[in-house]
Amino acid sequence: MSAMLATNDANSAALADARAGKYLTFQLAQEEFGIRVLKVREIMGLQEITAVPQIPAHIKGVINLRGKVVPVIDLRLKFGMPAAEYTQRTCIIVTQVRGEAGAVFMGIVVDGVSEVLNLTGQEIEDTPDFGQDAAGQYLLGMAKVKGKVKILLDIDKVLSAQDLRNLNSILAK
Repeated sequence: MSAMLATNDANSAALADARAGKYLTFQLAQEEFGIRVLKVREIMGLQEITAVPQIPAHIKGVINLRGKVVPVIDLRLKFGMPAAEYTQRTCIIVTQVRGEAGAVFMGIVVDGVSEVLNLTGQEIEDTPDFGQDAAGQYLLGMAKVKGKVKILLDIDKVLSAQDLRNLNSILAK
């Protein structure tokens, strides 16, 4: 029995070590989130977003990033949070996610960027079991930093398959 526990502990430690690294943290409402720095391509101030008809409300539209059309998602709306008025701190984080046909650039609107944290495996815990809650599927874990909890997102999984199909149809136009 203790050998099985040791194996589980080793698996947990290996998972925690895989999640260790640098994370860009940002705010949505009163919560702090983080995504891997390696997924971040650029942080920019809010700019004009071109609306695209017939898409879900959380997809705000597209921006022109140096000649590339980049879809923009409002993470507040994607996560079912109430919409908020954009402020001076509101910004777009341009990320690179895995799409069906390879890498896709995607902008996410956040309330404000905080800092870059270098997290160790010991600072990251598994996500609590929320039952069949869909939110759990795109969480990497919970980081404990200076007495606060930061929610670590797997940005590749934040977009559902349906979102990717919607984005691909936007980009194909």
